[in-house]
Amino acid sequence: MQISSNNIRNIAVIGHSGEGKTTLCEAMLFNGRAIDRMGSVTAGTTVTDFDEQEKQKQISINTACAYLLWKEVKINILDLPGFYDFEGERREGLAACGGAVLVIGANGILPIGSESVVDYCLKLGKPLIIFINGMDKPNADYIGTVNALREKYAGKLAPIQIPIMQNGRMEGFVNAIQEKAYEFSSTGRVEIPVPDDLKERMNEMQASLMETAAENDDGLLDKYFENGKLTKDEAVYGIRKGIATGNVIPVMAGSALQNRGVINLLDEIVRYMPRANERKTTLATDFDKDELVNVGCEEDGNFAAQVFKTASDPYSGKLNYIKVYRGCLKTGMTVFNSTKGKEERIGQIFTLRGKKTEPVNELSAGDIGAVNKLSFTDTNDTLCAVGDNLQFDKISFPRPCLSMAINSAVKGDEEKVFGGLTKMCEEDYTFSVEKRAETGEMIINGQGEVHIEILAKRLKSRYGVDVVLSEPRIPYRETIRATAVAEGKHKKQTGGHGQYGHCKVRFEPCDADFEFADEVVGGAVPKQYIPAVEKGLRECMARGVLAGYPVIGVRAVLFDGSYHDVDSSEMAFKAAAALAFREGIKNAKPVILEPVLKLKAAVPNEYLGAVMGDISKRRGRIVESNTEGDGTTVIAEVPLSELGKYATELRAMTRGQGKFSTEFLRYEEVPPQLAEKIISNG
Repeated sequence: MQISSNNIRNIAVIGHSGEGKTTLCEAMLFNGRAIDRMGSVTAGTTVTDFDEQEKQKQISINTACAYLLWKEVKINILDLPGFYDFEGERREGLAACGGAVLVIGANGILPIGSESVVDYCLKLGKPLIIFINGMDKPNADYIGTVNALREKYAGKLAPIQIPIMQNGRMEGFVNAIQEKAYEFSSTGRVEIPVPDDLKERMNEMQASLMETAAENDDGLLDKYFENGKLTKDEAVYGIRKGIATGNVIPVMAGSALQNRGVINLLDEIVRYMPRANERKTTLATDFDKDELVNVGCEEDGNFAAQVFKTASDPYSGKLNYIKVYRGCLKTGMTVFNSTKGKEERIGQIFTLRGKKTEPVNELSAGDIGAVNKLSFTDTNDTLCAVGDNLQFDKISFPRPCLSMAINSAVKGDEEKVFGGLTKMCEEDYTFSVEKRAETGEMIINGQGEVHIEILAKRLKSRYGVDVVLSEPRIPYRETIRATAVAEGKHKKQTGGHGQYGHCKVRFEPCDADFEFADEVVGGAVPKQYIPAVEKGLRECMARGVLAGYPVIGVRAVLFDGSYHDVDSSEMAFKAAAALAFREGIKNAKPVILEPVLKLKAAVPNEYLGAVMGDISKRRGRIVESNTEGDGTTVIAEVPLSELGKYATELRAMTRGQGKFSTEFLRYEEVPPQLAEKIISNG
């Protein structure tokens, strides 16, 4: 099936979790006859929520692709997760799409999480349609929801239909520009006369839409001022142009579950959303010419594409999801992975309908598909024609913000756990795994509790490894605040040669982790044994005297001692150094230190007070705050021990809009009352 880029629409379906995105995708696929019947999220039978974890939790976890044909146009749908923990999946999908449909409930409010999604689309320059879902529910509040949206996005919102309501339910709609009304039926929709009680509202909406259309084109604006109105085609052109520039956000309504208003949505996607060959400038770096070049959507140009997602399929193996920007990808081609500097041979190409892969011979400019069994290719890699050396900008992924200790439930399976997680990192760039030297724990760093829980369950299903998650141990340290002198004498007689080592050491605070100095005079400790004293002290630094944490900030000065001509040895002096260490550190006012992080949180101004108050409760110190527009960036210093579930708690405080990052700053002394708890638990 050959479809030109002019007849392709790449649409992401986005919104907060639970608003009906996946159900809307089902209705769209059903109306496009891509499926015989609509599946159900609760029954686990939808096309785009096919992962077992998605079925169990009844939320979208992965970006899923599917397509349908509508009026000879191929619409590629990308069903994106709405839950915060899967923001990386959203970024992958939005990178590949040309526009988005935001799904929100008809609850009379701007739903939690929706603002951040809209703002992100506007930031990326992604054209957007808002679909108010759930209009079949009792007390559905279309007008209240539109007003809530208008309050936030004044000047951009453009409702293009009027719901026909009966007994609190949407039974049809009026299209203001087309001046037509439709009533929902069991077969889709039926055109009816515009209801008399809605004609005035239709005329007012039509006038408003014409004014909006005129504002997006100078020629239309002149004509509007001259004639006071525009033709239907001119109004569509102006609104379409406004959508493309982000100046206009059309609003529609319906019920995904009842398949009402979905046909109208498909019509408007075809009418208003950008064609694949209308995309904005796509820049790539040409490393041969050392310059930025614009990669146009030319079907006969040299091939250029980007991998925007990688998945493991039980049947097809490793699948690389690709967006073709230029040219045509054909089975059997050899392409150049410019990111890795290696050539790849293309085996089978697929189009996607959820987990179902459909083999095709080629994929043309503007289209989305997948390729399997590539040897070197991963997410973010650029594939181009052999002889070219282009690279597209990489998708940026959020940094992990929550850490958990992860251990094998079965002793001896630790390497399986680490190996499985490492492989899973190839398809999910928003988490990492490390072995923390300070505590000896294996740490998984992810986007939130749900994200890490899903990764743990994926380990079980793919690699048969059970794991246990727990709070990671805080890498406390111990140090000293005073100077103390200690003597260590190791003397043992065992038949034959005995053991004798004797040293006197002064312990002092210092800025370095550990310093050693030798002030021995007169050969009290022979030079060949001095390194043994230093080695013995260094080994003891790994375990402090208060709670067994590593010791830092100590200067040890060997200033005296004694030896035995026969019984002294390196081992004896190491043992003597250990005795001196325990006595000296204990008498040098030892204290517990905790890691302090630099916290950088970006929050909307309306939640600033709550966030700053919360930081103070966490023993944090506000260093500075910078306000720009509607948001403020707060920089603070906060102990690591107070940030365990901060990712989840910040989202709750800011309705999902707060973001933060941390970096290690320094160690500071723990307050005495907390130190007592740490010592008793140690």
